[in-house]
Amino acid sequence: MKKYFIYAGAFAALSLVLDLFVHFPLIPSASFLLYRPGDIPILMVSLKFGPGAGLFAAAIVAVLFALLTGQGGPWGMLMYFLACGTFVGVAGLLYRRHRTLRGAFFGLLAGLFIMTGVMAFANLVVTPIYLGVPRSTVLGMILPVVVPFNLLKGALNATVTLLLYKKVSAFLEGTVPVRAASQKLQ
Repeated sequence: MKKYFIYAGAFAALSLVLDLFVHFPLIPSASFLLYRPGDIPILMVSLKFGPGAGLFAAAIVAVLFALLTGQGGPWGMLMYFLACGTFVGVAGLLYRRHRTLRGAFFGLLAGLFIMTGVMAFANLVVTPIYLGVPRSTVLGMILPVVVPFNLLKGALNATVTLLLYKKVSAFLEGTVPVRAASQKLQ
């Protein structure tokens, strides 16, 4: 159990660093929506240790990101947790039931689509309150902006997670000696 919290905390820290220092717009017409790759380490935690660990790490990052940047306040924390938590929760839950490459693929795919739907609804509810804009304005942005952004962001994060997960998982299990891994990097 102690190992679970240590890894969840370490991967949450990595996620936070990625979110703070790596960000760029994915959709030129919506440059205010920035891609941040911080979901990748949290997805790995969720696949490796289960959806509870993924949700724990997502909550840590949501709170720390809002506190460190001042961006979004409580509404930003909520939106971050809804997006990341939905994605990692669904992916981790489905992968736990089918621990195969196919299970990981379908878990990530289901997480991607469910997260996109949750964020479309959450934007309709939260964004008018948070930004003080009419709901009709947000509704006009759901299909041309919010949905494509979340699909693209989620697809990038899922793809990188699929490409890296086995190596990271093997490293965490100790089947890849640290010395051999560091020699490959040189």
